[in-house]
Amino acid sequence: SEDFPIGGSKIVRSSDDDAVTVVASGITVHEAVKAADELQESGVAVRIIDAYSIKPIDGETLRAAARATDGKVVAVEDHWPEGGLGEAVLSALSEEADPIHFEHLAVEIMPGSGKSEELMGAAGISANHIADAVRKLANG
Repeated sequence: SEDFPIGGSKIVRSSDDDAVTVVASGITVHEAVKAADELQESGVAVRIIDAYSIKPIDGETLRAAARATDGKVVAVEDHWPEGGLGEAVLSALSEEADPIHFEHLAVEIMPGSGKSEELMGAAGISANHIADAVRKLANG
């Protein structure tokens, strides 16, 4: 059995060539992995962190990942943007001296009914949306 200590996180994917860090939680971790697989085919390596503990958040791991990817960070969550993962990530990264380049993907519309892929696409938190946010930071 795996341990999930409070205040911890899991580095799902990491390499010395990572261009952007993606921080996700829950179902969005799977979307981040799909996006990273797609991006890898075009030569863009992505570090993925599963921030399974949001309060308290693992600031040390997040700051180290941000430094490793030149401050380029995408947070993606299946939650409203206020009071969730994105704000917790920004708060943790605010302690960094170097500039942070940040994209926040979150639910900004009232969800309806449908398959999970359709709902994540409509909310802007699907693998395609994550890949687009990573490309924006990697190329910017």
